[in-house]
Amino acid sequence: MQRDSGKVAVILKKGVHRNALRLQLLFKYDAPTLALVRKISGATWSQSLRCWHLPFNDDNIRKVKNVFGNTVIFKLDSSLNDSKIVVKNLLRKKHILTATQINLVKKYEKYLFGLRLSDSTVSTYTSFIMDFVSYYADKPVADLCHRDVELFIEDVVVARKLSISTHRQIVSAIKHFIRLEPDCTINELTLIRPHKSRYLPTVLSSEEVIDLLRFTRNLKHRAILALIYSTGMRISEVLALKLAEIDIDRRQVLVKNSKGRKDRNIILAQSFLPLMHNYFQSYNPKVYFAEGNEGLPYSAESVRQFLRRSCKAAGITKTVTPHTLRHSYATHLLENGTDIRYIQELLGHSKPETTMIYTHVSKKDLLRIESPLDLAVKGMRETDKENKKLLLSRNLNR
Repeated sequence: MQRDSGKVAVILKKGVHRNALRLQLLFKYDAPTLALVRKISGATWSQSLRCWHLPFNDDNIRKVKNVFGNTVIFKLDSSLNDSKIVVKNLLRKKHILTATQINLVKKYEKYLFGLRLSDSTVSTYTSFIMDFVSYYADKPVADLCHRDVELFIEDVVVARKLSISTHRQIVSAIKHFIRLEPDCTINELTLIRPHKSRYLPTVLSSEEVIDLLRFTRNLKHRAILALIYSTGMRISEVLALKLAEIDIDRRQVLVKNSKGRKDRNIILAQSFLPLMHNYFQSYNPKVYFAEGNEGLPYSAESVRQFLRRSCKAAGITKTVTPHTLRHSYATHLLENGTDIRYIQELLGHSKPETTMIYTHVSKKDLLRIESPLDLAVKGMRETDKENKKLLLSRNLNR
């Protein structure tokens, strides 16, 4: 990855990331080259791969070449011409896709992009279909039936104890596959997604949140965690947040192109402004609110790592993720009397039912309910003079 005649060399390579084929862009850091990479639709930075990547297909190869034009020297890795590629599998550790299967998966991926699904959804669904077609490597698509889907679920999803959420995503991926491949005899209407699990979110108390921030010694880390809790933003939204989208005078943050391709405005906490100002003065970010090395967006895994360290330092034993701070934000708003319709808008939820889950973890109304034990003890104190100071912690034997 060296300069040739003053131009940066960019290596195009085929690889696998999160069980999906990816086109990797390898080049030595160069600000103009990086600026062009950021213009490529669908290109994302991988902290583990240490490179930019996007879904692997011929269209994206042409897209990359068109964006760069003659400003760089392209070097094509031999992996681009491989007729077979090794990827991870849900059932086995590795499997080999034939050229026919690769073409089938590429057609499916292109179909999903045509539906304007998000990059993450396309990547997830495509990886599931890779596993599905590989599981029936010796069976033509036209011969696949409903029982084949059931066997795949039984032998892969259930056998490996994958989550209900993953099970639902696999069924959704196969439903799209059926629409693209009408020759198969799988009946879309007979494919049933299992009901969602209704788990209550983990919520920190206000005191635990303050302790968490106090024990986060690094100023940048503290600013990131404080922003998540004070605005209820998703971790992906915080990492994509640009300085140009922060209006300090109006104390507003514009969250652009969030989940569901929606924009929304969020209010900055007054108490957060001094921390943010101190952070800006100390770190001087250029483009993004949270910048890593070489001005690149901070990685979500880095946030999760320092959050775990801060929880340990603060003595918090709950399982805490960045999303826990979002749950805590919503729950505390509800407990402080904020109308749930406003909370829905601030969180960017499409349906009020999604926001209603916080009514189940809010303690404001629950604490108004008196336990039958409290009522019994209270009744004895009122009717029996000898039990005015009745305490259950004492020995009640006479």
